[in-house]
Amino acid sequence: MLEFAAAAPILLILGLMLALQWSAARAGLVALALAAWLAHALFGFGGPAPGADAAQAYTGVAAEGGFLTLTILWILWPALALHRLQQASGAIETLRSGLSRLTAQPALQALLVGWLLALFFEGAAGFGTPVALAAPILVGLGFAPVHAVVLALLGHAAGVSFGALGTPVLAQVALTGLDAVDIAWRTALLHTLLGGVLMAFFVRTLAASGHAPGLRWATLAAAGFLLPSLALAALVGPELATLGGALIGGALFVVVLRRRSGSGHVPGLARALAPYAVLVALVVVTRVVPSLAHALGGVAIEWRLFDRYQGRMQPLMHPGTLLMTALLLGATLQRVPLPAVVAALAHAARQLLPVTAALLAMLVLSRLMLHAGLIGTLEQAAVQTVGAAWPWVAPAVGALGSFVTGSATASNVLFTTLQAQTATALALPVTSIVAAQGFGAAVGNIVCPHNIVAGAATVGLAGREAVILRRTLLPCLLYLALGGAVAAALAAAGQA
Repeated sequence: MLEFAAAAPILLILGLMLALQWSAARAGLVALALAAWLAHALFGFGGPAPGADAAQAYTGVAAEGGFLTLTILWILWPALALHRLQQASGAIETLRSGLSRLTAQPALQALLVGWLLALFFEGAAGFGTPVALAAPILVGLGFAPVHAVVLALLGHAAGVSFGALGTPVLAQVALTGLDAVDIAWRTALLHTLLGGVLMAFFVRTLAASGHAPGLRWATLAAAGFLLPSLALAALVGPELATLGGALIGGALFVVVLRRRSGSGHVPGLARALAPYAVLVALVVVTRVVPSLAHALGGVAIEWRLFDRYQGRMQPLMHPGTLLMTALLLGATLQRVPLPAVVAALAHAARQLLPVTAALLAMLVLSRLMLHAGLIGTLEQAAVQTVGAAWPWVAPAVGALGSFVTGSATASNVLFTTLQAQTATALALPVTSIVAAQGFGAAVGNIVCPHNIVAGAATVGLAGREAVILRRTLLPCLLYLALGGAVAAALAAAGQA
């Protein structure tokens, strides 16, 4: 009984968005109301009767959800403003011209931006940055907004396990004490074996937009990232698996395109790319230089409420801060006047107004489900029901965590200990099951409501998130099912 109640808010969101085409904001608010009633009536959240305990409980949940909403808006605001400024200054048109010289085929441009560039942004910054940056560029290249967001969501997913310089895996290491390389190469192996599935759906979306890249180009883009990513994960660890794989794959793709097209210098291209170049430099310097990373990471905004609810943000290392810095420095390098920068920021702020409600509803819901025990109930039911077949569902647990929390790192923090303990109890190879968790946490980003809300906001689709979810749900479910099958085979091999 309790497990069905615990799943009800998630099922309600899916039903309202998929069947009735509700926006994420409406569906999230209704699901939040249901979760609040269930939390109090069936799970005893906030105490047996209304009063101080209930007020503290719901205040704490709202505080955590609000804080997380602000941290995500801090990414979206400069990302939206950057794209607006690039449009106003003509930089987007210059980028389009540069890509046209490299290749006139929109499908190949999409592979370069929606797959390889999105993966690079994921490896460098993570936390929603790839979709927020890649989708508007794809729209600028002529793709329909819905197709642009779907391409970005599919394109960056294989790199989410090692996003933001390996943060999701490093969280798993901290929780389990397992070797980072052992987790990383097993996680990368799952993506390498199955990444072609994501590329197939990527190509399918391109075909729906009227373009087809051909098997050779799709294979080059997929293998160009997946194989170097696996090698880096096995040789170095999680930090550079996505970032390095995207750089190698992107460089290889561009070299092949240049040899094919014989393209030369594009006037103004360096100036148009200035903000992105600044962003790359900032990410690399702040992540790779240990002394600087330590100094910047030491500055944190932290709070704690009622000894149970808390939040933490490292403002100087946050992707939003890096994006804002790249926006301002890039505008300086492009000699964009200050009033134009202010106008872009104001326009972006107005765009975010309808998005804020959706983000807030979804994130408060996720914190409520976690603190009230709904997530824990789902965990226990899965363990008791599945038993020795756990490897088949381990990726789905990771995806559930990402769907609810909006973050692969948060999913790993939430479920890695459960995965490790379950593996030990069932005599399964612990590292393989932890890797399956990290794999699934990445896949969940394809359908994560806050990712979809963020992507929709950047291309003017606020309120139409259901359309995007309908197009990403099948790839997510198929990728998870195949991931479970491979994880089960690898776990069986590890037991032999």
